[in-house]
Amino acid sequence: QLQLVESGGGLVQPGGSLRLSCAASGFTLDYYAIAWFRQVPGKEREGVSCISYRDGSTYYGDFVKGRFIISRDNAKNTAYLQMNSLQPEDTAVYYCAASQVKCSWYPAGYDYWGQGTQVTVSS
Repeated sequence: QLQLVESGGGLVQPGGSLRLSCAASGFTLDYYAIAWFRQVPGKEREGVSCISYRDGSTYYGDFVKGRFIISRDNAKNTAYLQMNSLQPEDTAVYYCAASQVKCSWYPAGYDYWGQGTQVTVSS
């Protein structure tokens, strides 16, 4: 079964940090671009970050402002999103996605999706 599984979400205070993981099973991430999206109820899914497979180039949404770092460990078949200086507006369900083509901010461009992990930033 081909799937992505996110983990690492939870409740954190403003200014805190979380590291999300995205583990693949049934296929190898080596030749996939990996992206993180987030979504809050009533809003469209929003691109957070993406890392390419060709040269490891990374991309971030404007709202990230240097707070997040995306990475991948192909040996572990896992991608990560380190989130620092979290704010209440970062509260959302975070999804990872894999594309055989390239990084894109359009959800339709991705072949596989995880089930999502909830991130809540609140005091």
